[in-house]
Amino acid sequence: MSHDPWHVGGATLASRFLLGTAGYPSPQVLRDAIAASGTQVVTVGLKRTLAAAGDNGFVAIVREALRERGARLLPNTAGCRSAREAVQLARLARELYDTPWIKLEVVGDEHTLQPDPFELLAAATELVREGFVVFPYCTDDLVSCRRLLDAGCPLLMPWGAPIGSGQGLLNPFALRTLRERLPDTTLVIDAGIGAPSHAAQALELGFDAVLLNSAVAQARDPVGMAHAFRLAIESGRAAWHAGVMAKQDFAVASTPVGGEPVLLGAAS
Repeated sequence: MSHDPWHVGGATLASRFLLGTAGYPSPQVLRDAIAASGTQVVTVGLKRTLAAAGDNGFVAIVREALRERGARLLPNTAGCRSAREAVQLARLARELYDTPWIKLEVVGDEHTLQPDPFELLAAATELVREGFVVFPYCTDDLVSCRRLLDAGCPLLMPWGAPIGSGQGLLNPFALRTLRERLPDTTLVIDAGIGAPSHAAQALELGFDAVLLNSAVAQARDPVGMAHAFRLAIESGRAAWHAGVMAKQDFAVASTPVGGEPVLLGAAS
């Protein structure tokens, strides 16, 4: 929706769909999925990429696809377990890819892959001081989110559910609270999205964008699924603008009844 741009890190973006690049069946499928998604931001896991024998040309393929679309690369620190490790990896990413943007991930629990709020804040504070534009992957805890904003993060990326679980938005109440309490903050749902309906729900709640990977990469048809998510995200944003009706705990007749009988088809 080019008439509804959003802004982050000095960039103006039209697409509200951020796409991950891991686990696709082939480089060509990934390229086609990027095109079908309409994304302008693609994230790459630097740690996993370097572990794969120096990336085997993978990043070059991604960058070429991004050049075709005028999109941006967002390196991430997935797999890091401490602030020190994440900061070192972010510095390496800036050297390799010539971008100050970094998606900051610091895992605190091996079972849920939940972000460590303390190490995440420490890493974010240091990286902002060094001039990075930090996209922090965080929980939906309001106080932790405020601390990240205080540290200088220009946006927040709270999880919808554990990474790769496909469960959707497990705690809509907490997410609504974030949106209501941080009305001027750019909020991007990151992790746990499994279906286009989940992405639409996030945008209907007033979130600014969605980042996902597995739901597209693991689909039977990743390219078709990327397109489906694109439509769902655009639809969810349009619904938020239009104003989703309030939920009620009781029935409300859609056709008012005045107490007088009405004979359908009767002559006037």
